[in-house]
Amino acid sequence: MKKQFKFLCSLGILCCGFGNAYAGVNYDLSIEKDNTQVFQYESQRPEKRNRLFQSKIIESEIGRVKKLLKNPKLAWMFENCFPNTLDTTVHYRQTDGKDDTFVYTGDIHAMWLRDSGAQVWPYVQLANQDEELRKMIAGVINRQFKCILIDSYANAFNDGPVGGEWMSDNTDMKPELHERKWEIDSLCYPIRLAYHYWKVTGDSSVFSEEWLQAIALVLKTFKDEQRKENKGSYRFQRRTERALDTMTNDGWGNPVKPVGLIASAFRPSDDATTFLFLVPSNFFAVTSLRKAAEILTVVNQENNLAKECLDLANQVENALQKYAVHNHPKYGKIYAFEVDGFGNQLLMDDANVPSLLALAYLGDTDINDPVYQNTRRFVWSDSNPYFFKGKAGEGIGGPHIGYDMIWPMSIMMKAFTSQDDSEIKACMQQLLNTDAGKGFIHESFHKDDPANFTREWFAWQNTLFGELVLKLVNEGKIELLNSLK
Repeated sequence: MKKQFKFLCSLGILCCGFGNAYAGVNYDLSIEKDNTQVFQYESQRPEKRNRLFQSKIIESEIGRVKKLLKNPKLAWMFENCFPNTLDTTVHYRQTDGKDDTFVYTGDIHAMWLRDSGAQVWPYVQLANQDEELRKMIAGVINRQFKCILIDSYANAFNDGPVGGEWMSDNTDMKPELHERKWEIDSLCYPIRLAYHYWKVTGDSSVFSEEWLQAIALVLKTFKDEQRKENKGSYRFQRRTERALDTMTNDGWGNPVKPVGLIASAFRPSDDATTFLFLVPSNFFAVTSLRKAAEILTVVNQENNLAKECLDLANQVENALQKYAVHNHPKYGKIYAFEVDGFGNQLLMDDANVPSLLALAYLGDTDINDPVYQNTRRFVWSDSNPYFFKGKAGEGIGGPHIGYDMIWPMSIMMKAFTSQDDSEIKACMQQLLNTDAGKGFIHESFHKDDPANFTREWFAWQNTLFGELVLKLVNEGKIELLNSLK
């Protein structure tokens, strides 16, 4: 006898332009007499008329991949997740005759330089097949350069000078800023995206005078935060009960010794650093500066500025090798998460990218670098204080959400940086099992209960999942994906 169970996935998401487009979408789970589960999934995407941006090539790619995937839940989640940035967060227009795209992070209607750069990243590979998609991505790059020129220390921006909830922070707030937490990676993600876009499309029009002003400001900011002469220009304090939402020592943070590394007041999680030389972000700065130097040389013929980028990159790289390596009693030489130049090192990893685990994903280290491989084993173990393992799964979290909360981003980073099909399969299976029946990837979930999760609408994680599935499909790992239960 056949039993029917119906689950209502009401995401309750509100977004300017499509209202309650997600709400009230159902799917059935039918259990047959032989206990075989037959899934009948309905799309969790907004109705077509309510999607903020539509791309024919993205729709074609979704159709292609879905036909290859035999696991119905995986196909359903890919269809929901891969276009989530386009469906729900992209606001494209032209400003002063130039492409201009403002990208929400999801349920927070502000644009993070990090998140927006990561959210549109997987679409770049398809940009040559859809002119409107290419222009939208160019618009993100143009908008990011504008944001840097507004304030090179800010992590998140408003769509115009509208102010917001953090205007009372004790730092140099402007009405265009959503938040002003200084994070090295906020200046790296725009360079990463622009470089990738240029390499794929050949379009160098984004490297205009605004780009030259922005990269000059990036250099100035990085050098200032090496703190060679003084404490630097940036300070930050907030009235809060969360210790990691403000900075110690009257807003300057813990002391650092000027050894060539760049101080980052906050991590990619938007949590304050303990020791300000955040190692993953300094690695990211090295590769970003070298990408910038190539652009400046080839496109702009700005050889002096390019040399400044290369000199700084070499300086930071040398300091990383001298100060960021720790000789662990179990794992051998590994990279520390944070250091201060005085000899203090913090041994952990946080799920947010850049992270130690994500070094190879971002191309900041060679995947076969023995120190990276040792570090990778360390961070995915109980030697990492923010590694959690329970009934629902295992992975890395961080103090942003707290104890026992695993970030799917860490599971995806493990899969992205794995050279072992069985490891990749285990990661994918866990991602399928921990969506809490929603068909989307959440910010975090409890190690023992995936129904206990944070953020139903977090576009970066959704699009990253789509990026991972597409990568595995394009690498010919169809059989691996189709073996998932």
